[in-house]
Amino acid sequence: MDESRRAPLADSSLALLAKGYTWLPDRRRRTTAPLVRARLMGQHAVALHGTGAVRFFYDEQHVERGSAMPGPVLSTLFGHGAVHTLDGLRHRGRKEMFLSELTGPKAVAGVVDEVAAAWEEAVRSWPGRRVVLFDEASRVLTRGVCRWAGIPLDDADALARDLVAMVDGFATAGPRHWRARRARARREAWLGRLVEDVRAGTASAPDGSVLEAVVRHRDSDGRLLDPRTAAVELLNVIRPTVAVCWFVSYAGHAMRRPDVRDGLRGDDAAYAVAFAHELRRFYPFAPFVGGRAVTDLDWHGEPIPAGALVLLDLYGQNHDPGLWDDPYAFRPERFLGHPPARDELIPQGGGDRATGHRCPGEDITVALLATLAPRLARLEYEVPEQDLRIPLNRVPARVRSGFVLDAVRVPVPVG
Repeated sequence: MDESRRAPLADSSLALLAKGYTWLPDRRRRTTAPLVRARLMGQHAVALHGTGAVRFFYDEQHVERGSAMPGPVLSTLFGHGAVHTLDGLRHRGRKEMFLSELTGPKAVAGVVDEVAAAWEEAVRSWPGRRVVLFDEASRVLTRGVCRWAGIPLDDADALARDLVAMVDGFATAGPRHWRARRARARREAWLGRLVEDVRAGTASAPDGSVLEAVVRHRDSDGRLLDPRTAAVELLNVIRPTVAVCWFVSYAGHAMRRPDVRDGLRGDDAAYAVAFAHELRRFYPFAPFVGGRAVTDLDWHGEPIPAGALVLLDLYGQNHDPGLWDDPYAFRPERFLGHPPARDELIPQGGGDRATGHRCPGEDITVALLATLAPRLARLEYEVPEQDLRIPLNRVPARVRSGFVLDAVRVPVPVG
């Protein structure tokens, strides 16, 4: 039976917490309506799906993002006052700073080169010890992105733990959530002091660095960002980059298939990029994104009242058999000669990154994975007995063991 056009009386918040990534796709399969209706945290919510829904969702005349961000998410993942909380001209003005720093061949190559160098430094210490790939990748990414961004590091390992905690605790209650809050407060204070020191001339920001850009940025009102907001936006550069460690551990998980690992061991750059796209499509990262209806809307004959929560189903779309042949099979070759369309593959959201809320660092994510995955594939290692499950009721999901490598051997370069 189709769901009512009115919000259900029963609240689904606990069901969402219990089911995680599968909650929304399961609800969608149980209705023939073009959207899913639910009540979440006492509010009327509707969930959309499909490439047309992506365009609808990211149209600011339909949905605005700022007021829909729950406080706990801002206190852990994004930060209060972040670009994610802005809409319209204020959002576009702040977003332009991110676009100028995070997009284009020069920016992508800069991050990738620093992270690749940090990887090569790290792997020299791996032989003779057991390596947890998730943890090692987080430290490598932290060192690389901070060098590139011009952010001085005293303790890269501690910063990596805090950046991982912010991502790991945003969608849950209990110890993980409070660990994330403490990590964010600690790092906002640290970077806020750095911003003040640069402005006072007692610390320097390398010319052309992200640190310099954020410290000097003026919003659409002509004012410099206050130190705390500047710290928030610096974290919104380095935190998502370090979150690529989720996909690096997934890469190890995917390489248990010899054909996939062999495909990455060659010098086939196209296969490495296809692998990166398939990794982001197949493995769970964000279950959905949300906004709020600006006015009374209509979606294929279904009314959406003003103020309702509007969800865009990311995980469900990335596993939709209407879009992907055999969607629950890991097949990098599906992207060989067929790069994903803008609103088709949406692991980090969709829409236009220049005018909307799509992640401006998406090209960096793909380039990092296409660079690190072949390096991992060329190592010799054993995969000892461990818990390789990826529970879909945990958000964000991750390989339970972190993907452990044993007996690592680094090939000696020839020539």
